Amino acid sequence: MARRSDHSREEIRHLALDAAEEIIASDGYKGLSARKIAKAIGYTVGTLYLVFKNLDDLIIQVNGRTLDNLYDWLTERHGDSMDGHQSLLSLTRAYIDYAEQESPRWNLLTDYVVENGQELPDWYEAKLGKVFGLVEHSLAECNSHHDDLTMRRAARVLWAGVNGICISKIRHRFSLAGGQSATEMAEMLIDTFLRGFSQQ
Repeated sequence: MARRSDHSREEIRHLALDAAEEIIASDGYKGLSARKIAKAIGYTVGTLYLVFKNLDDLIIQVNGRTLDNLYDWLTERHGDSMDGHQSLLSLTRAYIDYAEQESPRWNLLTDYVVENGQELPDWYEAKLGKVFGLVEHSLAECNSHHDDLTMRRAARVLWAGVNGICISKIRHRFSLAGGQSATEMAEMLIDTFLRGFSQQ
């Protein structure tokens, strides 16, 4: 059993977040608990709560790391040379791939904060803004006549639809999908959205 003096607070934070991600990958986020994390890193629950405010704080920090990972994933999988429409399609395909390949982390990202309804810290909003910024940039290339606020709102509306398709796919609720794949549904959504948005 590690002693409390074996690691700094920052080292314990990283150990705990790494352990939480491993538990989520194996057991899903509903299998996550402070006791499991503390046991995995060889510290007490009390020590864990000297580093994190509570389990919610720890999970939000895990989600922050997931947002960083998702941002890198998306930027690596779509090219700067694409036009706005193709860039949106590329981002969508990459996002669906991420949801499939990193389902436990993605489930935590999309479900946990919504279920608990807590206020998000500024640093988390900034990470979320980076991800949405990719969509905003691509959307702006398709419809440059809209102001920034409209573009930010439109990007979030569009991505909420894409996210809903991902949720349906990951949870196998496609009985009403008309035989379309998640990618086909998302591409149809984007094409329809862009036609309407360009006329506003």
